[in-house]
Amino acid sequence: MKKSLYLLSLFIVVISCKETTIKKTETEVPQHTDSLTTQVQQVAEFVGQQVTGVTVSNTGKIFVNFPRWRKGVKNSVVEITKDNQQNAYPNKEWNSWEIGDAVEEQKFIGVQSVVAFENKLYVLDTRSPLFGNVLDAPRIFVFNLDDNKLEKTYLLQKDSYYPNSYINDLRVDIKNNKIYCTDSGRAGLIVLDITSGKSTRVLDNHFSTKAEQSYLTFDTKKWENTINSDGIALDTKNDLLYFHTLTGYSLYSVPTKVLANGTNKEIEKSVKLVAKTSAPDGMILDENGTLYFADLENNKIMYRKKDGSIHTLVEGDEIRWADTFSIYNNYLYFTNSRINEVTADISNMTFTLNKIELSNN
Repeated sequence: MKKSLYLLSLFIVVISCKETTIKKTETEVPQHTDSLTTQVQQVAEFVGQQVTGVTVSNTGKIFVNFPRWRKGVKNSVVEITKDNQQNAYPNKEWNSWEIGDAVEEQKFIGVQSVVAFENKLYVLDTRSPLFGNVLDAPRIFVFNLDDNKLEKTYLLQKDSYYPNSYINDLRVDIKNNKIYCTDSGRAGLIVLDITSGKSTRVLDNHFSTKAEQSYLTFDTKKWENTINSDGIALDTKNDLLYFHTLTGYSLYSVPTKVLANGTNKEIEKSVKLVAKTSAPDGMILDENGTLYFADLENNKIMYRKKDGSIHTLVEGDEIRWADTFSIYNNYLYFTNSRINEVTADISNMTFTLNKIELSNN
């Protein structure tokens, strides 16, 4: 009883001291703040270039991407070398497209995500510059990291996306021979067969992929936007795909076997509400089954253990919209994309790539 009264009083104090838009439910897992023994380390900075995605290959190669949300994007994909050079990847020609140019097959138009997997780099191109309608089919370019040559291009089929889709992130499921993508412009997931290249849309406008609200709150200021299915994370041990809207507080999962082989009705019936969480952007699972994600509204990075408990990994001014995550050599890499802080001109804004050492959570 004393413990219950203490938790109740603590909850009241937190609510009275800080405005929050997180919807509380009786089944919500309480969050815990752990003492930190490590600090955020800056890996690279980008002045006037808004970084979103990051990935680190199994050999330690670091890649970041810059979506074409405005004019003046110097490169869509960049490799950060060991001596901290920022090189256009795979070369300058691939990154040379400018707004207003004719669309070209082998040039990046609007890269939203990069994912290194088994010595290949998967580059997700929305083909949607300036948040407009897609110029042609969204696609995934696959580069071999041994020679940096294009190995494969997957074009999404017309019945798997909409003119105003914004394909956001991807995960590679080699066990089921599939690639899974989220669509944050139009709520839904896309399942792409690695062998045939056929893409199928699932959970279209489903409650689990639809944004729960049209804003997030930073201090007392509303950031007005409606962002649907966004972050995804693949659990290869338990064969689950986790997914989350950006303007929402619900983490869902679906078995990959059903997602890869089931009918739309079977997939919809298999969706499970996993937990109520903070509003995140990207997500990632480590090999122990710990799920990392941001609390965008409160400048935090969170993690959820296998037992369901949710903890704070790090918080503060060094966390400025933690956008995308990658794990390498026991370090969590993340980008600060500062999306809520951007109004118009970003030429004097600095965006960063950072890392923090992980303990055995």
